Amino acid sequence: MLKVENLTKTYPNGTQALRNVSFEVKEGEFLAVIGLSGSGKSTLLRCINRLVEPTSGKVYWKGQDTTSASNAEIRRIRRQIGMVFQQFNLVKRSSVFTNVMSGRLGYVNTLSSSLHIFSAEDRQRALASLEQVGLANKAHVRADSLSGGQQQRVGIARALMQSPNLILADEPVASLDPVLAHSILKYLEQLNKERGITVICSLHFLDLVHRYATTAIALKDGELVFQGLPKQIDDEQFKAIYGQEAERVSTV
Repeated sequence: MLKVENLTKTYPNGTQALRNVSFEVKEGEFLAVIGLSGSGKSTLLRCINRLVEPTSGKVYWKGQDTTSASNAEIRRIRRQIGMVFQQFNLVKRSSVFTNVMSGRLGYVNTLSSSLHIFSAEDRQRALASLEQVGLANKAHVRADSLSGGQQQRVGIARALMQSPNLILADEPVASLDPVLAHSILKYLEQLNKERGITVICSLHFLDLVHRYATTAIALKDGELVFQGLPKQIDDEQFKAIYGQEAERVSTV
């Protein structure tokens, strides 16, 4: 489904965020991306849907090279790839319903999107997406009136509006407490198992990786240093990824 080949990203200030990263993701997997802050996790996810332009390398989505796709082609590709952000990326003063509807912008023309004109079918889809994450009763309240966990669930509902085949979740629980972290990941797990949506999720805590991921990769200083099953990340592998001074921390 997704193939990454020798992906490299060097920012204008000289920071090399990714160095020749290569891996594949099969349909239906829940892939965890782990590593220290600054290891390249967020850059990797953003290069996959070209929110960040790679310096070199290739990303193939269903056999199509996204790195050479035209603007029209990348727009079509992004329809299939939902994104969930660490800081939620909601329009705080808008209603929950309006925020969820914005996930449908890739399917309507520019005029309709600017005027927030959506079909009855899309509006029903939005309510169904909110029902999926347990927020149907919050549809018409302002987004900034919700708790952090609720706002992240709105982010998931927004991603669902794209009818995605893949969800990229960029540290979706980093700003949440352990109980809420499990709540959000359970929603992503449900979508993965019940709807067959492939998930690529960057995470910090190894116990979350063991609990939710089916496969895992690890980045260190922009390089791929591990690829395999979560259970293969033993104490020795953990130290290799996070450093000899690192200690495991549980979210339980």
